[in-house]
Amino acid sequence: MIGERNPGCELDLGWLNSVNINLTAVNQLANKIVSSRELKGEYRAAWILKAITLIDLTTLAGDDTNSNVSRLCFKAAKPVSEDLLQTLGFDYSEKSPIHTAAVCVYPSRVEDAVKALKNMGMLGKVNVASVATGFPSGQTPLKTRLEEIKFAVEKGAKEIDIVINRDLVLTGKWEKLYQEIQVMKEACGSEAHLKAILATGELGTLDNVYKASLVAMMAGSDFIKTSTGKESVNATLPVGLVMSRAIKDYHEKMGYKVGLKPAGGVRTSKDALEWLVLMKETLGNDWLTPELFRFGASGLLGDLESSLYQYVTGKYPAGYEFTMG
Repeated sequence: MIGERNPGCELDLGWLNSVNINLTAVNQLANKIVSSRELKGEYRAAWILKAITLIDLTTLAGDDTNSNVSRLCFKAAKPVSEDLLQTLGFDYSEKSPIHTAAVCVYPSRVEDAVKALKNMGMLGKVNVASVATGFPSGQTPLKTRLEEIKFAVEKGAKEIDIVINRDLVLTGKWEKLYQEIQVMKEACGSEAHLKAILATGELGTLDNVYKASLVAMMAGSDFIKTSTGKESVNATLPVGLVMSRAIKDYHEKMGYKVGLKPAGGVRTSKDALEWLVLMKETLGNDWLTPELFRFGASGLLGDLESSLYQYVTGKYPAGYEFTMG
């Protein structure tokens, strides 16, 4: 049981001001954790299948259409070829656990995704997530950002990936950041979960990453997410470790579990498995579920499926064999 959703709490500036993170120590510990567990054979295959069920399969392109969003939804519903899945002892029966956690699209494409998943009988099993709030920069007026959230929720999005205004972190305006995320959470309503994208590659220091994580959770975020995928530096394991520690500290102090979503730069099976090991070792098995962990990715699924093919056949497939089309 994951427990009650995070309602947030009062902004605790004293907690923020006590933060002091050692970059070298974080880098060393992150490397130590991910190298502590070597996954081989059927165990590695099982973890890869787990990783597939934690993906927010994403398309955020300027040329997105109803057609490619529908294909994305079909791939989310059946992420592994049926013959390969049957060899591994699974199928696509009504109760099959093998599907991605969500699809993630722009607000204007939410309606397309909802319709496609509904037609396949997968709406609710695969959630529809939408980026919002001036993604990826977050540099639009607050009123506009809130309207974008409300539009996506109106069209059927059950998860909203908001992006914070990095200026508020870089200038230490924690109260304003807290207030903005609070009203964004309110705009999501009671049904849609809020995932706060911190854009950690643009926050300057690990101290700022930890502080921004805390403020987002205090303001009521259901998830904290590393990146938009559009920054020059996206999801890294040291940043993941700092965000995990913030989640752990918040849970110990407030009693609520908040999810983590690495996005951008998670492209290979090796990347995905390192993140899962990091989660297991720092936060525990509850964070190996779609309720508390997601990968934001577009290309990761192809590599995970290729790795399963290699496990079953002993051969690595050609690049074109597993595609979104």
